[in-house]
Parts: sequence; C-alpha cells; structure tokens
Amino acid sequence: MKQLKFITAGSVDDGKSTLIGRLLFDTNSILTDQLEALRAANRKNDDGSIDLAILTDGLKAEREQGITIDVAYKYFQTDKRKFIIADTPGHIQYTRNMVTGASNTDLAIILIDARNGVIEQTTRHSYLVSLLGIQQVVVCINKMDLVGYSEDVYNAIVGDYQKLAAKVGLNNVCFIPVCALKGDNIVHRSPNMNWYAGESLLSYLENIDIEIDTYKKLAVLPVQWVIRPQTDALHDYRGYTGRVTSGSFKVDDQITVLPSGFTSSISKIRLLDQDFEEALTGMSVTIQLNDAIDISRGDVLVDIGAQPQIARLIEADICWMDTKVMDTSQTYFIHHNSKLTRCKIQEILYKVNINTLEKENSEDFKLNDIGRIIIKTAEPLVFDYYHNNRANGGAVLIDSRTNLTVGALMFRSAAN
Repeated sequence: MKQLKFITAGSVDDGKSTLIGRLLFDTNSILTDQLEALRAANRKNDDGSIDLAILTDGLKAEREQGITIDVAYKYFQTDKRKFIIADTPGHIQYTRNMVTGASNTDLAIILIDARNGVIEQTTRHSYLVSLLGIQQVVVCINKMDLVGYSEDVYNAIVGDYQKLAAKVGLNNVCFIPVCALKGDNIVHRSPNMNWYAGESLLSYLENIDIEIDTYKKLAVLPVQWVIRPQTDALHDYRGYTGRVTSGSFKVDDQITVLPSGFTSSISKIRLLDQDFEEALTGMSVTIQLNDAIDISRGDVLVDIGAQPQIARLIEADICWMDTKVMDTSQTYFIHHNSKLTRCKIQEILYKVNINTLEKENSEDFKLNDIGRIIIKTAEPLVFDYYHNNRANGGAVLIDSRTNLTVGALMFRSAAN
C-alpha cells in the first residue's frame, strides 16, 4: 500500500488542526480512549460539538492559546493508502518548525480563510513550500460556511492564489472549498456546494499519483559503515552498509565511489541474511563490490551514469534555527547524509523577506531568517542540487561548541 506524507500550513485560526481532526474523525481513525479524552477535555465549538483541534494540539500552551506551536504527527490509513500528517505551525515565530515538518513530505495542504483570502502569511507558507521542493499543493479554502458557501468568493480566492503560485514557482495546485468544522468536502462531498464539481479532500489524497522514487536514475548510497570481519570464515569479506537515499541499485550495476572516483560493479546486495537482486530507495543494505577499493564512512556510491556534484565551495539556501545570531567568523559542522565535516560561512548573499519575497542585503541571520549563503567545507561534499534530488541536496549546520542544530541547508549550486 502506497504511503503519502503531507503537511498542513496556514495562518493562525485558519483551521489546520480542526481539518486534521475532522479527517481523522470522519474516517473512524480515532481510538475509543482518544474520543473519551476529547469529551473529558470539555472544549467545545460554538455549536456545542467536540473541538477536534485538540487531537493535534498536544502541548499545554497550544490548548491554552488555541494555536499550533510544534509539529504534530498523525498516522491513519484507508483502504487505498497510508497517510502521515504533519500539522505545522503557521505563525512566523515558528518558521523553523514548519521547515522541519515539511522537509520530507510529498504534498502540502495550504489553508486559506474564505473571509480573509490570500494574505501575507499565505505568501510566506507558499514560498516555504516552493523552497523545500514540495511539488504537489492542495489549497483548501476553509470556513466556506461563514461566506454563505459562495462560489464567487471561492473563484476570487482561486484567481488571487494562482497569481501567487506563479510568482513562487508552484505548478501543481488543486483547489477545494471546505468547511473543516462541519465536514464539508473533507471526507464526503458537500451538498452545500453543488457548484463544486471536484473531489473531496480525502478522495483527492487517496488518488493522487505520488511517485515514490522520483529519482530512479540518481542512485545514491552514502556509506555509513564498512564491514570487514577479517575472520577465518570471512577473510576477504568487504561490505559497505548504508541507506539508499534515492534511485536504486542492482547486482552487476556499474558504480562510482565518490569523491575518489574509483569504479567497480556490484557483486552482492544483502539485507539481514538474505540476498537481493535490487536495492530500492529507503532500503538499508550491505553492498559488496567486485573490486577491493579504499572506501570509508562518508564516501558515496553512485550510478556510474549519473554523477552528482563534488565541491568544497557551495551556494545554498538556509533557514536559521538558532536563537543565537549567525556568526560568520565561527567554524560549524556540516552534516550531509553520513558525511560530517567542518565548514565556514564564506559569504551572506542575501536574506529573503518572506512576507514580500524581496531579497535584502544583510550581515547576519537571526532565528527563522531565510536566505542564501556560500559555505566552504574542509572536505569535498558529494551532493545533488536540491531541486533535482531533495534526498541528496540537503544538509544541516551544527554548532561545533554546543552540538545544537542551527541551520537547514538546501544546496543550489557549486560556487565559483
């Protein structure tokens, strides 16, 4: 059964948590004890119904304030598909949390309050979705009941958002008018909007074609461990263990080891105690080669016909995640797949005002700031451009003094 990972994003009070709660409630995905806890919480909507937002607002501060602060993950499935939902915060104060939740998802649901239309926060969320390479977007125009289920209001918002989508580079956008509070067009088609000819939200999510392995030709396996027992029974055994981050490898495939550039072919692929003919994306396997090559942790096995970039000077987009201001004089660690090396921020190119999308000159980055920098690494990195291969195009910056993650990187090019 195929799995779909998606996020919800929207402004404060647009109804993200309620939409997820309604989705879970109407698909009978809430356990009995959870329902009892909902009733015991005694948090009601204006019409006296249970406030389903409690399902994802797990923090005490979230329940007190009625806002989403941290990323909440929910899991459910139907007869057609398994789902992982990341309910991400909409407030600008928690931009780093949204980036974290969206970093490995297939689809984004962006909520718009029908009364307010496209606002600054909608622009910010759409930009972040584009920045993170999420290809599929569903725009749920929520609270349609509060505008009398008006088709004219819906069409006006669709027109405004299409202009924004073109501006930020979102191409695959679907629009669905909904009322999360009452369940209109969430799981079942709504009789209140007969003018809408499309699918309900759940039907759309069940049927959308998400290619699990988008990068079949970009086969990449970062080596995490070299197995060399040197026992009498396994005197000449050399195995290279790692997780296939993208693409696939088959026995007899020609591969290149990077950054050294040595080539060989695959003799065996093993998972636990079984031999496999092919290693697919997401599988953690041990690969044996036909040649004895010097390979260490942090090296990368790639398909011989699809070579990634190798560079020490890299241009990258960054989301700053630390309360301390970025220090360009400091040495940081960069963690890219299984490779950990030191780096310095060579240059700040610009910072993006994510409400207006304007590029601004800046000498520092503060918490939740987003922009573009050039980094210089102590050792060469083997990477793809983020827009070509998300799995091999991202990394994190780590403060070498505190070991805290301070930045999320998306590689854009090898700098000159």
